Amino acid sequence: MLMAGSGREARIHYMAGTFRLLSDGDHVRCAVTGASIPLDALRYWSVARQEAYVDAAASLAAEEKARG
Repeated sequence: MLMAGSGREARIHYMAGTFRLLSDGDHVRCAVTGASIPLDALRYWSVARQEAYVDAAASLAAEEKARG
């Protein structure tokens, strides 16, 4: 169950279309905004950069920054 690590930040391995929980937790941090993202609401991430994003705008900002 996703709530096993209540209050703790999870460690995640991001893959295409899914992710794997490496250590228990109930949220991750957005790489752009620093916002807490509950695992059940996690929809945006980068496989290449292994980062999570709170929303599409944060994902786009990270992509633009990575492109230079």
